Amino acid sequence: MKNKGLQTGTLFFSMTLEFLETYLPRQLGRSSKTIKSYKDSLTVFRRYLYDECHISVAAFKFADCNQKCIQEFIIYLKDNNNSPGTCNQRLTALKSYLWFAADRDIAVQSVALSISKIPQCKIPKKEKETLTEEALAAILQQPPNTKMGLRDRVIMILLYDSAVRLDELLCLTLKDLSLRTDNPYIRISGKGNKERIVAITPKTAEHLKQYLSVYHKNDLNMDQYLFITRIKGVTDRMSPGNVERFIKQYANSAREKCLQIPLKVYPHMFRRTRATDLYQNGVELELVSRILGHSSTETTKVYAKPSIEMLRKAIESVEIPEQTNEEPLWTSCNEEEMAKLCGLR
Repeated sequence: MKNKGLQTGTLFFSMTLEFLETYLPRQLGRSSKTIKSYKDSLTVFRRYLYDECHISVAAFKFADCNQKCIQEFIIYLKDNNNSPGTCNQRLTALKSYLWFAADRDIAVQSVALSISKIPQCKIPKKEKETLTEEALAAILQQPPNTKMGLRDRVIMILLYDSAVRLDELLCLTLKDLSLRTDNPYIRISGKGNKERIVAITPKTAEHLKQYLSVYHKNDLNMDQYLFITRIKGVTDRMSPGNVERFIKQYANSAREKCLQIPLKVYPHMFRRTRATDLYQNGVELELVSRILGHSSTETTKVYAKPSIEMLRKAIESVEIPEQTNEEPLWTSCNEEEMAKLCGLR
């Protein structure tokens, strides 16, 4: 039986609009960030076909999308210095789109099945760096005693204390804060639009109050972003690039006095450091997972790095042979029998 759908030459990109604007946001409820990632991946694939293969979006069909085509696309990405993680992200987007198209046109199912068998790129496991207590303190001491320095210091303190993602922090609004002395917390809208409450320390709450008194003293709009920038009279939330820039700057200046600071310091390192510190100080992995907003503790295990002290205690908890009271293997044997047990005569 002939595959009528592919025989008629269904265009590969004929369903991308529905996939991106209807299926992902309305049916699956994916976040705008996820949708952008999928759109970027499909766009990169389209440009590859046009620039490298000289195939127009109006000519490439599902029938043309075979394993060789996708494998050569992945090789192209690697040759252009894309990381294995980025290659996997592009491949996942293509697989998801093909399964969506297969639900719309049964003739595409054989293509989706074939592409689904392409393995992900292996990602080398690297030891993720964290900040020592001395390194963290040195970086936090770098912002000057100015209005902007106050803002930068509060952002870094909150990144560490709450262990939130940078995007989650920059999406905070004034109504997301509860700074009561007895139980301060912030309300986070995380990945997949999942809300969670994250407790912060009273000291962090005091830093936030000081920041609010300078930046939001007369602000009555509770929907206003917590961290803002004003460019040409337009107020908007601060950009991730701005935070990345000043963290790198403070880390570089602090490294002159503290050699423990890694060569590359970025916002997510504060989150990783906090999660690792919580685990190493005896907080259960399940609770760390809830603080971080993970749906599974498997995701959190990457932060479960034991400290030297934890390793030492684990080693000392095991008795070595000299410490145990060994019972003799024989108690009633005479000299001759004991000799035979030893292989002697």
